[in-house]
Amino acid sequence: MITLRLRTFVLILGLAGLSAWAAGRLLTRYFPPEPFFTEGPSAAAADKPYLPATQDEANSIEIYQRVSPAVVNITSTTVDFDFFFNAMPKQGSGSGAIIDRQGHILTNYHVVEGARTLEVTLSDKRKVKAKIIGADPSNDLAVIQIEPGGKPLSIVRLGSSSNLQVGQKVLAIGNPFGLEGTLTTGVISSLRRSIRAENGKLIDDVIQTDAAINPGNSGGPLLNAYGELIGINSQIFSTSGGNIGIGFAVPVNTAKTIIPDLISEGRVRRAYARLSGYELTPELAEALELSVNHGILVARTQPDDSFAQAGIRGGRQTYLVGNSLMILGGDIIVEADGQPIRTMAELDRVIEKKRPGDVVNVKIYRQGRETAVRVTLIERTRPGQFL
Repeated sequence: MITLRLRTFVLILGLAGLSAWAAGRLLTRYFPPEPFFTEGPSAAAADKPYLPATQDEANSIEIYQRVSPAVVNITSTTVDFDFFFNAMPKQGSGSGAIIDRQGHILTNYHVVEGARTLEVTLSDKRKVKAKIIGADPSNDLAVIQIEPGGKPLSIVRLGSSSNLQVGQKVLAIGNPFGLEGTLTTGVISSLRRSIRAENGKLIDDVIQTDAAINPGNSGGPLLNAYGELIGINSQIFSTSGGNIGIGFAVPVNTAKTIIPDLISEGRVRRAYARLSGYELTPELAEALELSVNHGILVARTQPDDSFAQAGIRGGRQTYLVGNSLMILGGDIIVEADGQPIRTMAELDRVIEKKRPGDVVNVKIYRQGRETAVRVTLIERTRPGQFL
């Protein structure tokens, strides 16, 4: 009985195995298996040249191949002191873009600030000495120069930052963490941002991008889809010291206005205003029974200032307004070059975009009457006022 059951069990197993074998053969015949791996590319695949997957990819490759030879690595050596006042050399690294055949390189001021020596590494790995030609701490820009050494230099073409759009493609080339010739891509995330330079001045119209920018990218070019320089990568916003997708670039139009001064004079010729005043708020205007509720209440002007020379007057008497002593009775500046003026900072921004000799059309209120004044700006001349 046990033997019969065992034979039956074995027969059933055999029939099941035979059925599985037949099913496998049938599936293999109609659905041949894909190979798990191949030994190498087929002859047909090997004959095909590599083609970029998209037009955008081809654009990025072309720009990198054309522009990267004009992007350099800048190594600055400064001198620090230890606890015992022993001199300790300290090195920093940044990027720069060659902008002409004479070897002028545009970079950030903070890349070369305080440098005793500068060394530039070119795309062909040559290392050459460089010197600072001009610096503008207020816009965090500087121009340095290398000797071409008889070899032609690749240059970056300067574009325009006046008609940029949020969402526009951008590319950054630089040397993050010392890794030379690195390309990152992204878009313009926002426009007309303001960042603060190391000397405290605000840099206006800054470009915000999500293209990865890290330490070492500073001073490198931010490019548009034509490979033109539209910004100089300057700062990142980060909680960790690395890229989190918020980078800022000084607009190229700012650089183009000051490069001639940096090359010819080593500094930027700037106009300025030597006047002081108070922000006019609606509450203050009501308390003083004024006919306007915004602007700058001019307190004092200086005899050698362009605003004083144009006839703008400061206050004449001191009054106690609330808990503050204020010099009142002066003109109220409400507009400059068509832009409403509410604070000294807003007036400074209008003036900083001008050059000595330029005219600013100013609208003032004097004793309740509106008056237009043409102010011809003069240049800063006192030591220490160029920053």
